[in-house]
Amino acid sequence: METDLEYLLTHSYKEQMIASLDANPGYFEEAVRLALSDKQPYAWRSSWLLWSCMKPNDERVRKYIPEIIGFLPGCRDNQQRELLKILYLMEIDEEQEGILFDVSMGIWEKLNKQPSARYNAFKMIVKIAKNYPDLHREIEYLTEPQYTENLTAAVRRGIFRIISELHQ
Repeated sequence: METDLEYLLTHSYKEQMIASLDANPGYFEEAVRLALSDKQPYAWRSSWLLWSCMKPNDERVRKYIPEIIGFLPGCRDNQQRELLKILYLMEIDEEQEGILFDVSMGIWEKLNKQPSARYNAFKMIVKIAKNYPDLHREIEYLTEPQYTENLTAAVRRGIFRIISELHQ
């Protein structure tokens, strides 16, 4: 049977979903549980909703960081994209950074993945690499044609904009 939040995720506009999450604090925990599940279409929609209503480094998300990172490799592209966007807004500790870097590299290197999932993985790679200047040369390698030729033009532009910002 569909929960109230699940119904909301498939029958409401974004503004209504956000207002409901704000008005019902219990929905946030349910949204996290759905985001970390394979229950489609609720899982990716829940991830999208969480990203849409959270604050940078949101305390409500902090305790789930290890679980989100561990869940990332096995979920669908659209869910990966949204979970990466959530993690991008969070402060990640050094140990988790290493794991998240490896997971993001795995997503980026899978050329058959959706460009938007790969783009968000690349953003995460660069965000982490900013803390480790030795990785900057490796990031350049990730922009060679074998990695970028099957991306959309908009995603390619975004990738090269990110690289140019890395060198500033």
